[in-house]
Amino acid sequence: MKTKTCITFLSALVFAVFMAGCSGNNSNKNSNGKQDESSVTTNNKPVAVGEETTLLMKYLVDNGDYVRSKKYPSLIKASIVHDSLGTNQLVIDLRSPADYAEGHIKGAVNRKFSDLPAYFETGIKPFTYDRIVIVSDEGQLACYTTSLLRLMGYGNVYAMRWGMSAWNTSCADKGWLKDVSSKYELNLETSENPRPEATAMPVLNTGKKTGEDIASARFDILFKDGTDSLLITADKVFSDPQKYFIINLERKDKYEDGHIPGAVRYKPASTLGYVDEMASIPVDKPVVVYCSTGHNSAFATAYLRLMGYDARTLKCGNNSFMYSKMEKERTTLSWLPFTTAEVNDYKVVR
Repeated sequence: MKTKTCITFLSALVFAVFMAGCSGNNSNKNSNGKQDESSVTTNNKPVAVGEETTLLMKYLVDNGDYVRSKKYPSLIKASIVHDSLGTNQLVIDLRSPADYAEGHIKGAVNRKFSDLPAYFETGIKPFTYDRIVIVSDEGQLACYTTSLLRLMGYGNVYAMRWGMSAWNTSCADKGWLKDVSSKYELNLETSENPRPEATAMPVLNTGKKTGEDIASARFDILFKDGTDSLLITADKVFSDPQKYFIINLERKDKYEDGHIPGAVRYKPASTLGYVDEMASIPVDKPVVVYCSTGHNSAFATAYLRLMGYDARTLKCGNNSFMYSKMEKERTTLSWLPFTTAEVNDYKVVR
């Protein structure tokens, strides 16, 4: 059965067609008892989508379709967090115990990334808070974490933009102000790289039978895996761009102004959740996602990892390799270079 070229998820009828194409007679198990891929037709060509992937995507849609909602991505300014201190707001600091001890936001609790599922289930009553704010050094880990927690159904979680670098100068000197760079401005290309043909999405093999159980298993895996491989540096990517499938999440004019060699542009608002878009992302090589600041790309990386892609986000985004160019073109192209204007003068406690 043919599905629509793009799954809109806003119509139960459309998704019923998708489900029929993904989990009909083509779905079976291999000799190892693992779920085989099933065939979906997009643009009159077969696309391999596993039954577990289909059930997981439907479950996420039924539980709010976060990546397609107006609440995505869920970022909050440091000024709002500061002005809300003393209210019904919980701040969770993901930094190392040493950095937390050196100075943190008043009232913030220090938790390890891997401990968050248990903390949300038994350590607190998440929905009794008006807002839960996740903070990290430069904000990208907080964005990745917030995306996962939102996908898990915690709809009051936010990531603090720019991380602790936005809190005061001391934090910024050790974070964003140290990491911005113009090192690879002369290595950019402006020609468009074609998107690969949509062929398959990663096959999930949790062994679970329902979307809810598959989601639970996948979240458990991601939190246990940790975040050591979440960030990748510009040095590593530019040293061998062909080693990665590089996704640029920017407007067309920004992409054409200069991008990492080999990078393919995907539209931020119409990639996640669309089978024919995501199935064009290779499953046999590491994926690097980047944007202007690394915040949006970290949100996207969480969804891609949940779906089984070997994805990571470029540390500090464009800021890490074309900073001067961004400053010069800030007005004409609406770039977001991190500057001292983003840094506040808020106190920390020890």
